[in-house]
Amino acid sequence: MTPPRPRFVEDPWLAPFLPVVERRAAKARALEKKLAGSGSLADFASAHEWYGLHRVRGGWTFREHAPNASRMWLVGDFSGWRREERFEAGRIEGSDGDWELRLPARALAHGQFYHLEMEWPGGGGVRLPAYARRVVQNPDTKIFAAQVWAPARPYRWRHDGWRVPRRDPLVYEAHVGMAQEEPKVGTWREFRENVLPRVAKAGYNTLQLMAVAEHPYYGSFGYQVSSFFAASSRFGEPEELKALVDAAHGLGIAVIMDLVHSHAVANEVEGLARFDGTAHCYLHDGPRGRHPVWDSVLFDYGRLATQHFLLSNCRFWLDEYRFDGFRFDGVTSMLYSHHGLGFDFTEYRQYFDETVDEDAFAYLALANRVIHAVRPDAITIAEDVSGMPGLAAPARDGGAGFDYRMAMGVTEAWGRLLREVPDERWDLGWLWHELTSRRADERTVSYFECHDQALVGGKTMFFEAVGPAIYDSMHRGSGSLVVERAVAVHEMARLATLASAGGGYLCFMGNEFGHPEWIDFPREGNGWSCDKARRRWSLRDDPKLQFSYLADWDEAMVRLFASDPDVLDGPAKLLACDDAAKVLAFARGRFVVILNFHWRDSHADWPLAVPPGDYRLLLDTDRPAFGGQGRIAQGQVFRAAWEIRDGQALPRIRVYLPSRTAMVLERVPGGARRAPSIPRAKRRARR
Repeated sequence: MTPPRPRFVEDPWLAPFLPVVERRAAKARALEKKLAGSGSLADFASAHEWYGLHRVRGGWTFREHAPNASRMWLVGDFSGWRREERFEAGRIEGSDGDWELRLPARALAHGQFYHLEMEWPGGGGVRLPAYARRVVQNPDTKIFAAQVWAPARPYRWRHDGWRVPRRDPLVYEAHVGMAQEEPKVGTWREFRENVLPRVAKAGYNTLQLMAVAEHPYYGSFGYQVSSFFAASSRFGEPEELKALVDAAHGLGIAVIMDLVHSHAVANEVEGLARFDGTAHCYLHDGPRGRHPVWDSVLFDYGRLATQHFLLSNCRFWLDEYRFDGFRFDGVTSMLYSHHGLGFDFTEYRQYFDETVDEDAFAYLALANRVIHAVRPDAITIAEDVSGMPGLAAPARDGGAGFDYRMAMGVTEAWGRLLREVPDERWDLGWLWHELTSRRADERTVSYFECHDQALVGGKTMFFEAVGPAIYDSMHRGSGSLVVERAVAVHEMARLATLASAGGGYLCFMGNEFGHPEWIDFPREGNGWSCDKARRRWSLRDDPKLQFSYLADWDEAMVRLFASDPDVLDGPAKLLACDDAAKVLAFARGRFVVILNFHWRDSHADWPLAVPPGDYRLLLDTDRPAFGGQGRIAQGQVFRAAWEIRDGQALPRIRVYLPSRTAMVLERVPGGARRAPSIPRAKRRARR
């Protein structure tokens, strides 16, 4: 049977590459059939239930995949940190390099520490088990060890049966460690108690957690993962992470994880590098196995052991911690042998040439199938800068099956305007293109800024706009024109980004109130200080400062769009783009968004062609509560009146648009529905 033609290749520019698209889809189907065997792919993705340390009836089992090993021991508290015969694993006959150890119940106890010691031809070494579920760093020696984790009272979930409601994800991106105001490493519990209520109040319906999996270097932001099945112990115990996810579900908030399957930390003792004495247990050997910029090691997505490991990792976080999906980090690096470094993707052929790792594409397609088989309601988002077609197209259409892809060009567009272009030279036509440039067959998550803009060496968007005035002119009544402009532009840009988004929206923790500092994790260069690896919530809460204007606007804006679960599904329809007047207006569902970016001119009775009806003012940035000047009367209703222009009858509203303000109108029933008749002379003139 010939598979159906993928719908997303209806794009005429893709027609020459249809054979490649179909080949990739066929490869994913064949790999799924091979891995699933007589069962299902979701069943195959359960290696975490076989490998690693497990308490079973009457004792313990431990299994590890290490094809090159010749001997293996568990060594830990229970053995005085010496090799003992009773803790030596044996190779499983007929397996492809699996080892097994069975122990009586009294041999191990909850909380004990251990590691692996292996011998292999020509050497040996200490390793942490690849499937370890709990890894802890000794605060004195800085050495990591696995920990026996089998509490007498497992966590009891309070919100069993939680499912993600059908809605557009409004994502709050957060890092638990730097979420507290106190300059220290925060915990799962502190985030649940102190920050999660803020997320709920702000109106976000999805929480994206960074740095969940264990990583040796805190300053890597969690992107140098060592133990893929262990939640980072620096933030607390596994049950505390479960309590955080559970509490979020109780508030109606989905929780997704920033999943790093694009690379692994290069550490050998803690990570997967040279795990069994070879570089190719899970990874590529030679130069292909090393990222030239990240100094990390790279997975071989064509290896069975790697497919088993990573697909099971997807399922593990869904099953064990009840995450509601994933943002896959570094997808561009996975897909191309050049990792996207120094490449501008300007031609379609770049998506289909020999630089593409089709094993990686097949893995991503299967990862999405596993995730959605286990949790049909799960959310998957691809972080890809290349724009490869089909990533967020369904598998049935030949795509990789992601629900969304990150609209990474949007933040670059805003950054360019704020850094390089004077206000009077903003090109609104170009801006509209950047806000809405996406494939019709794929949904996207847009963002004004994420964590990337705030890393040391960079600036948050508000910091970019306000400059040094952030230090001495943020008090209310300062009269600073620089701050006034920065507040207005920040609020308008966030509205334009959210209202034009292609299915979802994202904000990084603290950016909603214009956090004044970059992120700098504790390191040798700053004396191991946490001073800039925290969030200054007190600035947001201080009624004497203007940071609250930004946060209150963000809350009002997010809550408004969250009130309509379908508003971001349909297309945004451009109503006006006047570069001279600096006015941009568009319709989104029942909302009409109007922005006047002009730095000086207000526009009285601005005519805007709209569908017939009445339009009620819901929200505007000029309210004093949001730092505005109160020039727009609240509670207004604009009735569309038919006006004849150039022999054509069009319904129009007339709106007062103060400079540097934005407003959201809602179409409500009422108003003239039928166009007036046009005099015959005018009809003849039109002919």
